[in-house]
Amino acid sequence: MTWSVVHDGDGFPRVILTDGGGSSAEVLLYGGQVVSWKNERREELLFTSSKTSFRPQKDVRGGIPIFFPQYGSFKSLDLSGFARNRLWALDSSPAPLPPLKNHSSVDLILRSTNEDVRIWPRSFELRLRIILGPNKLTLIPRVRNTDNKDFSFTFGIRNYISVSDVSEVRVEGLETLDYLDNIMGRERFVEQPDAITIDGEVDRVYLNTPTKIAVIDHEKKRTLVLRKDGLPDAALWNPWNKKARTMPDFGDGDFNVMLCVDSAAVETPINLKTFQEWRGHQELSTVSSSYCSGQLDPRKVLFG
Repeated sequence: MTWSVVHDGDGFPRVILTDGGGSSAEVLLYGGQVVSWKNERREELLFTSSKTSFRPQKDVRGGIPIFFPQYGSFKSLDLSGFARNRLWALDSSPAPLPPLKNHSSVDLILRSTNEDVRIWPRSFELRLRIILGPNKLTLIPRVRNTDNKDFSFTFGIRNYISVSDVSEVRVEGLETLDYLDNIMGRERFVEQPDAITIDGEVDRVYLNTPTKIAVIDHEKKRTLVLRKDGLPDAALWNPWNKKARTMPDFGDGDFNVMLCVDSAAVETPINLKTFQEWRGHQELSTVSSSYCSGQLDPRKVLFG
């Protein structure tokens, strides 16, 4: 139920969160990025590339990076914005948090700098609260417009989920929804009525998604449930083997043990007037299950 800041030999200051039951999380101040989340059995729930090099001023391939102020293609900005490539600070004046038993939390803040304004001419404050609890990890981002003009942005929380075998995973909750396929030039399609399985490269943004999505891992007998608010869209990403071989920070076989399921606001940008604030919410939780032997009804996970 504590947190501490450590400075490892790799030069990455990080926050270590622990709860009363043995769960833990690690958060890099560079990027405001969760890079580890372990359950009470010390099992890692997030994927990090086997080629990840924890070096100062270098973003990490894996964990939970924050994409702001851009999620998607835009001429003057990186595909995923610049927040993940900045050094965040501990928030010295966070909003009050109700007492939570067996939970620990940390509040981070990123304020726009002159460098940021040259890239994206807007003044802002981006806050991120990270709460660790039993079998649960919650992220609450807030963006405040401190500029003298209105501005709009898109936003994403990318979740690199560790899985046993991506081809055996089922994703529930995105059936029959419209999605933009980035592999097909952002062409719009409608998803099939069945649960989604992965058998090749996937890079899709699903629109107007439900607040709950489940990732069911047959081999691990574990279901990860994503709940979100203020982030109406969701994305699935896996590079598969061919693209993985072209990525210098991605191991050739890493594609088989990961799946990105993102919470996002993509199709409709978020508009903020001066001094107005936006708030999002994402909760990841795990459910031990024997779904592979037919003992778990996934609809109870999604809608219960």
